Amino acid sequence: MKLSSKLQKVLSVLLAVVLVLGMANVPSQFVHAETTTTATVAAPADSVASGDIVILYDNDVHCAVDGYASISALKQDMKAKTDYVSLVSCGDFAQGATIGALSKGDTIINIMNQVGYDVVTLGNHEFDYQMKQLFKLTDKLACPIVSTNFMNLKTKKSVFPGYTMKKYGDKKVAFIGITTPESITKSTPAYFQDEDGKYIYDFCNDKTGKALYTRVQKTINVAKKAGADYVVALAHLGTDGTTDIWTSTSVIKNTTGIDVMLDGHSHSTYATNTVKDKEGKDVVVSSSGTKFANIGELLITKDGKISTNLVSLKEYTKTDSAVKAYIAEAQAAFKAQTEKVIGKTTVDLTTLNPETKKRAVRSSETNLGDFCADALRNVLDADVAIMNGGGIRADIAKGDITYNQLLTVFPWSNMGCVMQVTGQQIKDALEMGAKNYPDENGGFLQVSGMTYEINSATPTSVKVDDKGMFVSVNGKYRVQNIQVLNSKTGKYEKLDTKKKYKLAGINYTLKSSGDGFTMFKNDKILKDEVAVDNEILITYLTKNLKGVVGEEYANPAGQGRIVIK
Repeated sequence: MKLSSKLQKVLSVLLAVVLVLGMANVPSQFVHAETTTTATVAAPADSVASGDIVILYDNDVHCAVDGYASISALKQDMKAKTDYVSLVSCGDFAQGATIGALSKGDTIINIMNQVGYDVVTLGNHEFDYQMKQLFKLTDKLACPIVSTNFMNLKTKKSVFPGYTMKKYGDKKVAFIGITTPESITKSTPAYFQDEDGKYIYDFCNDKTGKALYTRVQKTINVAKKAGADYVVALAHLGTDGTTDIWTSTSVIKNTTGIDVMLDGHSHSTYATNTVKDKEGKDVVVSSSGTKFANIGELLITKDGKISTNLVSLKEYTKTDSAVKAYIAEAQAAFKAQTEKVIGKTTVDLTTLNPETKKRAVRSSETNLGDFCADALRNVLDADVAIMNGGGIRADIAKGDITYNQLLTVFPWSNMGCVMQVTGQQIKDALEMGAKNYPDENGGFLQVSGMTYEINSATPTSVKVDDKGMFVSVNGKYRVQNIQVLNSKTGKYEKLDTKKKYKLAGINYTLKSSGDGFTMFKNDKILKDEVAVDNEILITYLTKNLKGVVGEEYANPAGQGRIVIK
């Protein structure tokens, strides 16, 4: 989208960058989680001096575009104090809301160019629009893209430069990009393969983490040899909720030479953390949360002191008027389409635990999970349906339901499919989804037309390969008592592992092995990509439910389809 407004510079008082001692290291698990810890926010002060280096950073913005006007204003504030100011992103900026989905990320890149980013790395969701669109977006982005471990397996070289060097006076800072190896399963595995299903891209995936550590270390060494005084890692790795060997903590512990790691992926919020590297040196780590809840500030003073801080956008209310106008113009172009009322709901449809108000859709049943799975089963006319909890991205409040809300629930434009599968494959899929319980898993399965129990006392025996893809179940199943609805009798019956069932879902899961679900890859396709996921929600709401989500979804915890024992 081409817009007419131009970025103007705004000079005013600055916010300080101070060192805030943060939380202790967070444990890692194999699941993408959204974790928030208390972050101390600095009050305005005059601690930035001429000659200091200020690096503003974000991560996991996910199309929360209003925040770009704030980060642009803060950038100008800092430029009023020192000549050495840069703006960087740690990934997951192009996808996550309507404005990104409808433009396939193009409008987001336009906005980022208006703000003036200096360096970015790629998050796993930058790949959600497929490779052709990814390269269109990166060609358009007016700054260097760094990702040392996003590899072309044919050339055995990284697709983008591993690092870029920026000079600030007599000091050089190397920005190294690291993209999570989880990208293959957290985006869509088929996007990284050729037509024959052979991988042509990866992210230094292996079962030990050594491939990633070795690649990162090699890039650090090259940057140091090129004269880097400081090495700043722009990482999309994460802490808790991430495969343990690929967390930011693990990468730091297995490398040397990183001074600061700015991190994303797990949506964690901490102003300052420290992790010791392979030689025992403290490495500063910081992560700003998600959707511009905060803006990160990294300060490197003239005498070499390093500190990180988070500025809350609840506290920092300034905006760049030119960028704000640019964003408003972009949003207006989509307004008529997105604000159209499709129907209404008499209850809150949620991804949250009704008591704790924390996200639950990736570890337990919720009423929005039921609604989405029901839509797939009913609209696609299948026996049963599955929907990965990580694909359900927003709540719907009681009242009118707009197109924008449904698109925000399903922002991916995945396609609905029906496959003929065995009961054993369904059982394996449920086991794969439940393998991390009680921890979160983006592949945790919400279901329709069936119920199941998870025995949390039974340890997982799911075996996955080095890319996190399902291989087998090598022990006792923790998923038990699987019941399937008989549409003729209206009663539930025990799953027959040898029987063939019509299974509805999205192409991400059924065809593309998303979240590692490889068990369906070669099954008979009965209905192939017949409708876009959000259109399936619209059809279910308008036709099957006659425009009203009723009291059958009144329980936020769901309808007892998933029982934890």
